[in-house]
Amino acid sequence: MSDNSNPHGQTTGHVWDDSLAELTNPPPKWWMLGLHASWILVVLYTLYYPSWPLIHSHFKGFAGWTSIGEFKEDMKEVESVRAKYEDKLPGMSAAAILADNELKNYVVRSAKVLFGDNCAACHGSGGAGNLGFPALVDDDWLYGGTIETIEQSVTMGRKGMMPKMGGAQLTDAEIDKLANAIVGGTITMEPLFASKGCIGCHGPDGKGMAALGSANLTDKIWRFKAKDQLASVKTTITHGVNDPSDPKTRNAEMPSWKGRLTDTQIKKLAVYVHALGGGK
Repeated sequence: MSDNSNPHGQTTGHVWDDSLAELTNPPPKWWMLGLHASWILVVLYTLYYPSWPLIHSHFKGFAGWTSIGEFKEDMKEVESVRAKYEDKLPGMSAAAILADNELKNYVVRSAKVLFGDNCAACHGSGGAGNLGFPALVDDDWLYGGTIETIEQSVTMGRKGMMPKMGGAQLTDAEIDKLANAIVGGTITMEPLFASKGCIGCHGPDGKGMAALGSANLTDKIWRFKAKDQLASVKTTITHGVNDPSDPKTRNAEMPSWKGRLTDTQIKKLAVYVHALGGGK
């Protein structure tokens, strides 16, 4: 220990090795000003904004600010910008929206969230498709790619039907031949394609018929994509699609969105999907 004298100021009396001392100098004035300014600011902040808890509620703050109120004000600004376009949509057809480039661009951007909320669960983010559900980003359309047919699909839904061909219709060997021809891209050259009546739905060129929603068998775009595509095609031929007589049939149904979405929302989705897949 040493006395309290020190060339650098008053000490607490704690000195080590006659050189290291604990000083009692007051903090710099700028530091004290900053300290007092800080607590004053904290008090003013808690008075201006909601803060202190009360027994059944909390102090509301003199400003009357709430996060919900700020959100509503922000939404008013957004809606005022959107109104220029939204006010036009109810009286327009989807085709008319496509013809107005500025309006189409707005609808495509605004429908992205709508698609994510209602369609992405099956068709994937951005329409890339999930396992067992069609991709919407290509130009392959079972029912046609016009804006009218896309709007009809969203509105009324789709449930195409392919009868099972296994058993009485085709032998296992015939199913193998047809499946290999489809996967190999030579289906129109396979005699069974015509002789077994496949052309009745898929057309003589094998490219399908939009009126029936039958698949194009020549483009190698698979409705039921699988790691073993040959086995998947055999399953489809054998058990059909939505065939009520076969418990192993493929289930492929798009529900109707009529009543769940407004007409304007359906038009927006039709335009969005049309833009995704290069609609016709």
